[in-house]
Amino acid sequence: MFTPVFPAKISSVANSYLCLLDRWNNVHSLTALPPEARFEALLLDSAALLPRLESVPADSLIADFGSGMGIPAVVIAAHRPDLRVAAIDRNHKKMAFVRQAALELKLDNLRAICESIESLTPLNAHFGTAKAVGSLNLLLGWWKRHSARRAPFFAFEGPDYTLSDIGGEWNYEIYPYRLPSLGQRAIVEFISKLA
Repeated sequence: MFTPVFPAKISSVANSYLCLLDRWNNVHSLTALPPEARFEALLLDSAALLPRLESVPADSLIADFGSGMGIPAVVIAAHRPDLRVAAIDRNHKKMAFVRQAALELKLDNLRAICESIESLTPLNAHFGTAKAVGSLNLLLGWWKRHSARRAPFFAFEGPDYTLSDIGGEWNYEIYPYRLPSLGQRAIVEFISKLA
């Protein structure tokens, strides 16, 4: 088990993101998280995924399903400007926020896609992720439609997750980590067994 560390090289992006979120939240009610909880719950939690990105080749497409306010898409895009990051959500005001964040934070590699994942043209993405969106079976169904062959999918899970209902077509590996206030969590990597 490890404790994520937020990369110093993107700390200015994190601060700007939180300021922008605060301004937008006062008008558009994007999140009920209190300001003092946002860094840990949104940004530090997202940083737990960054070690998994080390071997991802440049120009790969990363799909963030149910991205909401761009989490973890914003952190990925800031950390790896050589990747193409798609933040996907059907909530119009949240995707407008992500578009503004990409503009103000100069994240040219981040694209907000305001569309239903089910109706979206298959992405052929090289890496997928989701944080607090739906059941694992729902997420893996979406990933089957939108992934490149043998591409990994990473699901953020809380302490009470279960893998008992996952079909036999998936190999998985669990990466546990701990957050200072939120405690034990895990990222679960899935790769299809099918060719």
